[in-house]
Formats: sequence, structure tokens, C-alpha cells
Amino acid sequence: MKRLFISLYLLLSLSVLGIGWTLDSLWQKNVDDNNALDAPLVALAQLLAELPADTRQRYLEAIPANPVMPLQLLNADQVALLDNQALSTSKVFTTTNNNSLLQFIRVGDQVLMAGPLDIDPRANLRSLFTLFFYLSLALVALIWVGPLSRDLSILRKATKEFGEAKWDTRITLSNRSQVKPLANTFNEMARHISALIENQKHLSNAVSHEIRTPLARLKFALALIPMYCEPDSDAQKRQKFLDEMQLDIKEIEDLLQELLTYASLESQREGIQLDEYDLIQLINQIIKRLESLSPIPIVLKATIDKLPLLGEPALIERTLQNLLTNAQRFARTAIIIEVKQTQHRVSLSVSNDGEPIPAVDLPKVFEPFYRSQSVQNGNKGHGLGLAIIKRIMQRHQGNVSVTSDPHQTCFSLDWPKKRQL
Repeated sequence: MKRLFISLYLLLSLSVLGIGWTLDSLWQKNVDDNNALDAPLVALAQLLAELPADTRQRYLEAIPANPVMPLQLLNADQVALLDNQALSTSKVFTTTNNNSLLQFIRVGDQVLMAGPLDIDPRANLRSLFTLFFYLSLALVALIWVGPLSRDLSILRKATKEFGEAKWDTRITLSNRSQVKPLANTFNEMARHISALIENQKHLSNAVSHEIRTPLARLKFALALIPMYCEPDSDAQKRQKFLDEMQLDIKEIEDLLQELLTYASLESQREGIQLDEYDLIQLINQIIKRLESLSPIPIVLKATIDKLPLLGEPALIERTLQNLLTNAQRFARTAIIIEVKQTQHRVSLSVSNDGEPIPAVDLPKVFEPFYRSQSVQNGNKGHGLGLAIIKRIMQRHQGNVSVTSDPHQTCFSLDWPKKRQL
């Protein structure tokens, strides 16, 4: 992480420094050294060139003296130049000596010299200000990159800890942090993965507990098989014994089937094929199929005859069937199904007048393998039915809730008419 910080900081600092220095050099070359600054001296030289050589000095002396820029006419042989250098009548030749500057321009057979001129004493100061400017930019870059590097280091450390199975790892950053959205995404992912792992642990423990009883009965029954298979054994008792073994096997198969269904609904898969179905027609079909299993009447209350929806009708059917079969276990006089709709959502409730669910159990009834005390007394089940309903509703981007009092227990479903993929 230090390497990333150093590389990022150097990249920003050197980029700003390089670009700024290049632009400053181009400015000095194209603006500060512009020939327009030499125009007065060129104009004077051209004016002197039109005068006779013997009157040029008197004309030059007639010009008011300027101590800042002294002028002098010299003979061409008084000016020593390199072999590859030559004076022009339209361009100023400039040379420097220590802290002074001399300018030359040809005037016929003579040379007009301006200077010596003092070099701008603020030039060095300007360089210092330029250096200070770029150092300030580097400091600003450090102020920006420093916290970013620290936050990235926190992210890296948290990711490493999470990879070491520390599932409670979370990231806390300032709201001003540049990587705050990334930290929020990490925390959401960590919560989701932690919940999945805890759920898997819970399921493993619950499955081992649920499957232990029928396996123990089967093991005991296998030990008794020789006794029931003797030639003089009672055929009726033997058949009853085998039927009980079949029930234990069916109990295990049902548990495994419920687990497979629950696991298949664990993830919100994309690209699921959605079908159109009529909810009212689907409810009537389920009522017709289940009303023969119990004398308790099932009543549908709906103000509409049709309600076309888009979703997974097989899962909605599974949800309604689970709710109705549960209601048939406890209802005393009637089971009521009520369907309502708004412009964008559908709500469905299944209520019965049976034994209420204890208040302490209400927050937990949708957890897998959880069964209230009332269910355990005389009612069989694996505790996965309501958990499956919850996942089906989540799959349809909906919700499920329950209310219960001595007069009525009501399970309510609510989901959008059209599911967004």
C-alpha cells in the first residue's frame, strides 16, 4: 500500500510540475522574448541609417539621455563577434555579461549599442515564487492522496481479515472519504456472506437434529428385522413394522425435499423466466384441491373475478398451499382468503380462527426449522414451510408478515404486480 501511495503521489506531483514548467518555458520563449519588445531600438536604428554617417552621433546626442538605457554608436570593427554570428539591420542581437545585458543592431557601416542594461533583479525572485507555487501544488496533492491511501489501506486490511474467516469484519470511514461507497458495498457484502454462513451453520445443525430421530428408528427397526422375518411370525405385525419403516424413510425424503426447495430459493437468480397467470383462478384451483382434506371451509373474498400477474406461478401456488395446509391444522370454523390490489401491488391474506401463535414466537416463525410450542404439541412438520414462503416472497420482491391474537391468526403477503428483473 505504501508503494501505491508513493507511485500515485509522485505521478500527480511530477505531472503537475512537468506540465507547469513546460508551459512556463513556452510562455517565456514566445512572449517574454518577443521581438515586439525590441521594436523601439529597431526603429531608432532605421532612422539613424537614413542620416549621413557624420551626423548620426550629433542626432543621437540630441536625444535626452536615459541612464537606464544608454545608447552609443560604434564602428563595426569595434564589435567582436564569432565567425557564425552577424549583425542585422532589422533584428537586435543580445548578449549578457554577469548581471548586465548588451544589445546591438547594425546601422549602415556602424553599430548601435544599447547598454549595459541591468538584468531584472526580480528574475531570481520569480524563479523562487515559481518553485514555491509547485511545492504548494505538491502539498495539496499530498493532502488529497494521503487520506485516500490511508482509506485504501483500511480496505485492504479489512479484506484480508475477512478472507481469514473473520466474518464480523466491517469498515468504518468518514463520510468525506473518497472510497466511502466502496466501503459501504464491502459492508453490505460482508453482512450478506455472514448471514449466509450463519444460515448454513444453523441449517446443518438443524438437519442433523431433525434427521437423527428417524435414522435412530430405522436403525432400531433394522436390528429387529430378523425377529419379524421368522417363519412363524405374524404377517400383519410384520407389515405394520415395514409400514413404519416406510414412514421413517418418507420423513427423511420429505425433509430432504424441503431442504432442496429452500436452498434453490436462496439466491435471487437473474434471467428467470416469468409467466403470466391469473391469481384468482390459481386460488380457486388450490381451494378445490385442498377442501377435501379438511371439513373446515375455505372462503375466498375478492372484489374481482380475474387478476392477471407476471411471476412464477408454481412458487406462488406453493406459497398458498403451505399457508392453507397450515391453516387447516389449526382452524376451528373457517379459513378466509382475502385478495386486494392497488395500482402497482397485490396483497393476499390467509386467516383462521384457531389457536393463536404465542407472542414470543411471532418474530421467529419464518426462521428455518423453528417451530413454536403449539406446533410441537400434536403437529408434525420440519419448520421449513414458512421459511420457504419468506424466500418465495423475497424472490418476487415482496414481503410476508403474521399477526395473531385469540380471535384470529393472519398471514399477509404483499408483492408488486410486475417484478423487475
